[in-house]
Amino acid sequence: MPCQRQHSEPFVTITACAGVKATLAVAWFVWPQMLPGLQNERYLENHMKISSLATAALAFICLCLFQQAVADDPERAAAELEKAIHLKTDLENGRKVYLLCSVCHQPEGWGTVDGEYPQIAGQHTSVSIKQLADIRARNRDNPTMFPFTLVDHLTLQQLADASAYAAQLPMNPENATGAGDDLEHGKKLYEDNCAHCHGEEGEGVAEEHMPLIQGQQYRYLVRQFEWIRDGKRRNANPDMVEQIKNFTARDVSAVMDYVSRLRPPKKRLAEPGWRNPDFPDYWRIHFPPESSGHH
Repeated sequence: MPCQRQHSEPFVTITACAGVKATLAVAWFVWPQMLPGLQNERYLENHMKISSLATAALAFICLCLFQQAVADDPERAAAELEKAIHLKTDLENGRKVYLLCSVCHQPEGWGTVDGEYPQIAGQHTSVSIKQLADIRARNRDNPTMFPFTLVDHLTLQQLADASAYAAQLPMNPENATGAGDDLEHGKKLYEDNCAHCHGEEGEGVAEEHMPLIQGQQYRYLVRQFEWIRDGKRRNANPDMVEQIKNFTARDVSAVMDYVSRLRPPKKRLAEPGWRNPDFPDYWRIHFPPESSGHH
């Protein structure tokens, strides 16, 4: 059974399913490194089983997140995180903080082929911070990400630094795409509806927090587009929601397939098979992509 929230208020039940999954990832992969006396970046090689320490950390974090989720002030959180956009960033500190992000988004920041986690490598720093702000302020429902946005666990500087670190990572040269059988239709839809805001090549606009969407994982694009169209992404641009409200399943598939094939500039792409040298000992879990997808 897929993970679902069981309450209309999305963050009261943050520790249910998706929240626990994210917290489990921290407890298993990351939390031991963050504890005093365990500052060892080679821990992933040896941390292949959940230790009693990780289990205890999981229970502790779940309790903290639940209490924090109920007590947070959304407006205050949004205002505080907005300040992060104007902070001077430190890439070395960003690398350290990004270890948290790598559990789901991978060390390269390329996300996953099945689209559960998007590519964040190359994304504008301002866009990443804006999305973190919206998640923190409960303006975007994302229980998996919510624990990582809590300002009482990560400072504004750390969030800004991690966003800047992800922005400078080279992008995936072989992201997942759609079937490729309706690209002319997708191109026309993109040019008529999307290019004005996201750019002719999907490059986005950093100053306006407009996301870079070129080279994004196809399934992630489809899912987010459908959620925006259907009103499930509450932080979506109202103009976009109105513009795409009549898009059919064919329209969505075609335009997102086209977007997934928009190529970043060559200088922004990694070489095929590139691995992030900042995390040489990262232990990778490989899950096969779902059979219904395209690559």
